[in-house]
Amino acid sequence: MPHPMPQFGSFALLLALCLSAYTFLAGAFALVAMQRGLQLRVSAERLAETARRAGLGSFIAVLCAAIALIWAAFTNDFSVEYIREHSNIALHPAYKFSALWSGQEGSLLLWSFLTTGYAFVLRLRHRTDVRLFAYASVILAAIQIFFLALLNFAAEPFSLTRGVIPADGNGLNPLLQYPEMVIHPPMLYLGYVGFSVPFAFALGALMMKYPGEKWIRITRRWTLVTWLFLTVGISLGMHWAYAVLGWGGYWGWDPVENASFLPWLTATAFLHSVMMQEKRGMMKKWNVWLIFLTFMLTILGTLLTRSGIVSSVHAFAQSSIGDWFTTFLCIIFAVCLFTFFKQSAHLKSEHKLEAVVSRESSFLFNNLVLLVACFTVLFGTLFPVLSEYVQGSKVTMGAPFFNRVAVPIGLFLLLLTGVGPLLAWRATSLRSIRRNFVLPCAAILGSAAILMLSGLHPWSASSEDLEGQLYALVCFSIGAGVFTAILAEFLRGAHVVATQTGKNLVASGWTLMMRNNRRYGGYLVHFGIVVLFAGLAGAAFNQSKELEMGFGDSLTIGNYKLVCLSYTQDSNANYDTDFALLDVYRGNKKLTQMTPEKRFYTASQTSSTIVAIHSTVLRDLYVIFLGRNPETNRPIIKVFLNPLVSWIWAGVAIVFAGTVLALLPGLRPMLSNKAASVMPDRELQTVSGD
Repeated sequence: MPHPMPQFGSFALLLALCLSAYTFLAGAFALVAMQRGLQLRVSAERLAETARRAGLGSFIAVLCAAIALIWAAFTNDFSVEYIREHSNIALHPAYKFSALWSGQEGSLLLWSFLTTGYAFVLRLRHRTDVRLFAYASVILAAIQIFFLALLNFAAEPFSLTRGVIPADGNGLNPLLQYPEMVIHPPMLYLGYVGFSVPFAFALGALMMKYPGEKWIRITRRWTLVTWLFLTVGISLGMHWAYAVLGWGGYWGWDPVENASFLPWLTATAFLHSVMMQEKRGMMKKWNVWLIFLTFMLTILGTLLTRSGIVSSVHAFAQSSIGDWFTTFLCIIFAVCLFTFFKQSAHLKSEHKLEAVVSRESSFLFNNLVLLVACFTVLFGTLFPVLSEYVQGSKVTMGAPFFNRVAVPIGLFLLLLTGVGPLLAWRATSLRSIRRNFVLPCAAILGSAAILMLSGLHPWSASSEDLEGQLYALVCFSIGAGVFTAILAEFLRGAHVVATQTGKNLVASGWTLMMRNNRRYGGYLVHFGIVVLFAGLAGAAFNQSKELEMGFGDSLTIGNYKLVCLSYTQDSNANYDTDFALLDVYRGNKKLTQMTPEKRFYTASQTSSTIVAIHSTVLRDLYVIFLGRNPETNRPIIKVFLNPLVSWIWAGVAIVFAGTVLALLPGLRPMLSNKAASVMPDRELQTVSGD
């Protein structure tokens, strides 16, 4: 007899749908009533409050459904079809928990849980601005209705197994049985789903013609949080691909990778241009559409992942719910377009661009480049679909296309991260340009000269390596210039604070960051991007070798020597494993021992690769067990030497720290009149955060 929990979960989802529908209908009716001043028997305010409370209740209902599905996984309730497909008795408890998002239905339940969770927080904070939050709550309720309708009618997570209930399940996809996959999908979804909140605020503010820029400040903080989650989610996915897929890389321009990257690009553009609206009342239309596009790109990415339109190792199985997402995307676009044209007069800019050489123009260029990058990636991702529609056969754009287009765009963006902070608002004088750009330009030229003197000569590389090494030289040089610009800005500000307070330079630097955490958090993010780009540029110097290795055989790559000590097999209740034991030497010194594996999972009857990685600051030694030669029964080992990969993960960590710093409440004591009177305008801007 089936457990009662599946029935409880199904009821909870139906209840959540009803509560969300009430939140939307009652909330919308209350807003219309308040706007038109209607006198109702039950006041509009009380009706809005019941809608808010129903919205809070919808989160509790979805939480109960999620608990019911997790309970079914931990109790091995294979009467639930989803659990039969994605779990088994021998599965590790951590992966039983992650079964929640390993399949189509469970991941949609996670999406609904996070949507209602974000809305729950928003509805608790409704007194911040009651009317604006009421609009956002109604819009979020509409989004909740869509996903909950999917769960109730098209992708039911609690549907029961037909026929005889099996003694064991099919097991979790082996690619997902990796520690990071317990963290990566929730982080990615926190970013993906979180963009519905700034979308709801932007659309609501436009509908109600919200006065002033307060909604922008609210939206910026929500966007920054969700942008951070998406950044961490993407980077964890890169690390998973690097450590699990066994191809020696971390980003292959896969359609699903691209789908997560697209909203990141538009959200990054918004976070930069929103400062122009806050300070100068400019780019209001840009900012509204950047938020709209970011949310629509999350829905488009979900459509690509779940419809089978594009092929990907990350995608879910093909299903009919693609039609649901297509319809939903069309409705969103129509609502956004209608609202924009109806209220466009409200979005008139208060100022115009006064000079080409200004901080405003750098933000504008930054936006344009990010949008070009977004369009390029989107075009390359959808090209197979477009080509099939036009000529009847799919033509896939591979990594060479994306690299050829994206690398120059990325280098230009890297340059802009250093140029923007050196420019003043409105206009930058020639004297200021000379003073602020001398050191960064010298750093660019000096670092290029040092790298070439050290042996980096792209023109002497083979034709296939020429382009990559040339880009690497440019990337390292621009990175040095950007780092110099950031450091100079920090030291200049610290010196001003030291002059004002009498503290030493280190203490003054700390005070400066705490006074202007948003500004210097942004600088720290830019520094993290520099480190990340340097790590990406290291790929131009990757090496690889492949060899069949018996007992005592050795393989040399770079200054490393790998010696095969043994190769054997082992097994447990979940999988059988085949692995090699390798000693690693540099010169005559033994560094470590590595054990690359090949696993065969009993329940799913599929295999996966467990890569062995020895990581240092300068390079990664990356070893793969490809399998055994059927004739000799000896393992085939493939080894990569990948420079600077650890810099990618370090760069992400710095970006994380900078974003957290920017989110902290700032301490901004007023400067003394005496200090302000002797400071040049540029230095005053640095300390005041403008």
